[in-house]
Amino acid sequence: MYKKISLSLILFAAIISTVYSQVRRDSADFIIMKNEFWNEMLKEMDAFKSEPVKEKKSFKMDFTGYDIPTSPAQFTKYRFNEPVSQGYTGTCWSFSTTSLLESEVYRIHNKKIKLSEMHTAYWEYIEKAKGYVRARGNQSFGEGSQANAVLRIWKQYGAVPEEVYNGMLPGQKHHDHRVMFEEMNNFLKGLKTSNIWNEEFAAKTIKSILNKYLGEPPASFTYNGKEYTPKEFLEKEIQINPDDYVDIISLMQEDYWKQIEYPVPDNWWHNKDYYNVPLDIYMDLIKKSISNGYTICIGGDVSEAGYDSRNQVAMVPTFDIPSDYIDQYARQFRFTNGTTGDDHGLHLVGYMVKDGKYWFLIKDSGAGSRASGNNPGFYYYHEDYIKLKMLTFMVHKDAVIDVLEKFKK
Repeated sequence: MYKKISLSLILFAAIISTVYSQVRRDSADFIIMKNEFWNEMLKEMDAFKSEPVKEKKSFKMDFTGYDIPTSPAQFTKYRFNEPVSQGYTGTCWSFSTTSLLESEVYRIHNKKIKLSEMHTAYWEYIEKAKGYVRARGNQSFGEGSQANAVLRIWKQYGAVPEEVYNGMLPGQKHHDHRVMFEEMNNFLKGLKTSNIWNEEFAAKTIKSILNKYLGEPPASFTYNGKEYTPKEFLEKEIQINPDDYVDIISLMQEDYWKQIEYPVPDNWWHNKDYYNVPLDIYMDLIKKSISNGYTICIGGDVSEAGYDSRNQVAMVPTFDIPSDYIDQYARQFRFTNGTTGDDHGLHLVGYMVKDGKYWFLIKDSGAGSRASGNNPGFYYYHEDYIKLKMLTFMVHKDAVIDVLEKFKK
């Protein structure tokens, strides 16, 4: 009896094993779920609830009938690196000044080099955060700065080539500081709300945010087979003295022939090294500098009716002010009432004379210079536009040495 039961159990087990060995075994995987009907339905629901989007029109000058420049090839120009985009950032000051200094490396040492704009911007954000804490929140914290900030940061932190630090994460194609800046700004506002003014803590937190979005700058790196720190790279490879560059300004609100502060929020550290000269001398210095082979970093307003991205041209229309009436009073009036602002930094790299007037070739990192698709990264500025709307410029001191001597006297 016992043996019969045992044999039956063994036979049953064998049958079950055979059956299970023939049964299909399912597997699973991780997939992205899609429902095109659901997605389309949501779009239609949102479209039904939303207001119709009206196209925004801009009031712009009509350039019909004007003989305006159409290509960089028309200009006498000096060596510069190809235009690059600053993406969705407010770092034009770093892009334009870095471009100037790259051209200076070539002019002085006959050496081509591409430098990192974001290495400078990284450390400027940290210095700006420290300044915000020292000022107990009574200071601008924005993405913008000034041309001379690049020189200040270089002296403090050095500089690096673009190839070792570009400020973008793997796979990222364009600079985008929107989320990063909001996170930094909210953190600093929180310090003001809580009245916690610890400079070391603030700098450490801002650095961690920057590292998350830009990556951490290298403490040392290899370039052309040699090992450098950023300061060593500035001294041995770039070989530019930051103290050799000066800023020129022309404002009536301060006495001419003295150094003054540039009173705009992006001059957050209240730099008072701007050489203030009369407007006719200001323009003469720009023309002489570029004619003698010195490229220039300029900054000012880019929001006028004669500033047009379709034609990549900046002019002053007569319905604003006729050319003969553009003088120091018209310039000061617009700065004082806020219609001329400290909007954008650019690199002036060439010139031409047409009908007795100067036109300047402008290298631009902003999106507007790429809107038309023609010769992306350039604008063509009429001299009247610079005279009325461009507030400052930076150049090597040798280009303006005669004027600087007058300040010593």
